[in-house]
Amino acid sequence: MGRINFQGMKVFWPLYVMAIPGILFLIIFKYIPLVGSVIAFKDYSVFKGFIDSPWVGMKHFQKLFDYPDFIRVFGNTLVLGFLKIVLVFPIPILLALMINEIRKSALKKGIQTALYIPHFLSWVIVSGIVFDIFSLSGLFNVVLGWFGQDPILAMQDSAYFRPVYVLTSIWRDAGWGTVVYMAAISAIDPQLYESAMMDGASRFRQIRHITFPLLLPTVLVLFLLEIGNFLDLGFDQVFNLLTPMTYSVGDILDTYVFRTGIQQAQYSFATAVGLFQSVIGFILVFLFNRLSKKVSDGGLW
Repeated sequence: MGRINFQGMKVFWPLYVMAIPGILFLIIFKYIPLVGSVIAFKDYSVFKGFIDSPWVGMKHFQKLFDYPDFIRVFGNTLVLGFLKIVLVFPIPILLALMINEIRKSALKKGIQTALYIPHFLSWVIVSGIVFDIFSLSGLFNVVLGWFGQDPILAMQDSAYFRPVYVLTSIWRDAGWGTVVYMAAISAIDPQLYESAMMDGASRFRQIRHITFPLLLPTVLVLFLLEIGNFLDLGFDQVFNLLTPMTYSVGDILDTYVFRTGIQQAQYSFATAVGLFQSVIGFILVFLFNRLSKKVSDGGLW
């Protein structure tokens, strides 16, 4: 059994002190609330509390699975989650590799800043911009008019919802996602590039054989974290982009829980759905972590 290295703690005590706020945040906002998950198996009442509320077992999970539109809602969640993993997740990696090739420092910083500024806009503002662009007098229909096409109410058309979801995800968050990758790239030993240049390697070969392989462990870790949120697509984004005409392709578990669990004060049911999403996320992380360890000897644990 390992022994605590108190000598090391004395030497590096400033680092431990710096970690205290993060540890407290995790305990208060992540671990303590897990106790409240018990209400998923109870008929929770705010007057009785989660201790005295009666046990109902799997009633709320059964209610979720018996919901007539469960297949549609769950299917929409899977489709949007898949699109986010396949189309949105790789973009920050590509952007980071491209930005790293810019040699002028001022231009490099300017492009980085322009890319990650949208991250600080709330989804309410982003959705307002999107609705303006796709309105009858918006830029989208103005461009269509140049080509003699009739105007389209894209935000009321279910065929456009998923492409808009992907594009807004990329525009708002891809630049912010490059921050971690750029930090990982900056930690690569410059002597590796110097040796490659002496051997006549082109910039593309340096990216292929040096930058990307050394960036891959970071990519795998962030991919596993993203997989853990596969069913947690972000309520704010979907809710603000949804219209009654796009419910068939945009209604997901989060928006369904908001309507039935929050607006109708069915807190036990909302907790049951959240627990269901968490279990699915844990299973996916566990499976992909095992797969990544077999493929690259890397993973979260």
